[in-house]
Amino acid sequence: MMRDALVEAKVGVSQVRAALDKTRAQLEHERADVETALRRGRMAADIHDDETARVAERYAAKHTERVGMLERKLEAQTSELALAEQELAEMTDQFHAMAGGGSSSAGAGSAPAAAASGPDSPDAALESDLAGLERAADRSAREADAERRLEELKRRMGR
Repeated sequence: MMRDALVEAKVGVSQVRAALDKTRAQLEHERADVETALRRGRMAADIHDDETARVAERYAAKHTERVGMLERKLEAQTSELALAEQELAEMTDQFHAMAGGGSSSAGAGSAPAAAASGPDSPDAALESDLAGLERAADRSAREADAERRLEELKRRMGR
């Protein structure tokens, strides 16, 4: 039961990391949109196109607001990741202590110790489960990123 909880915690950390990466990408995109709107507003003002300058100003304000929101979201996700990683480390230590018969000083968390204890050990099974889940989470993150890029490309092409 503890092994399952540890696997779930590891997947949770991977998901928080993926969400953090996604937020960083969104933030970068919004910052670029602010710069674009400001540049367009300056260009419109240079040619005395007041209506376009006002529209650009509204878009710049909207994107600036989103930048602020994404910065707060990034800060919260960073804190969430730190907490999740701390909890995962504590759970891993507890698991190793329980698997080692109560001795927590037996190299908790080291992959060589897991490999040396044999393929049928709880550590080897845990590592195998974690590796499979990490591959699945990575694949899912890559697919989500590809989908996001496709949607962005469609948006830019006007479809």
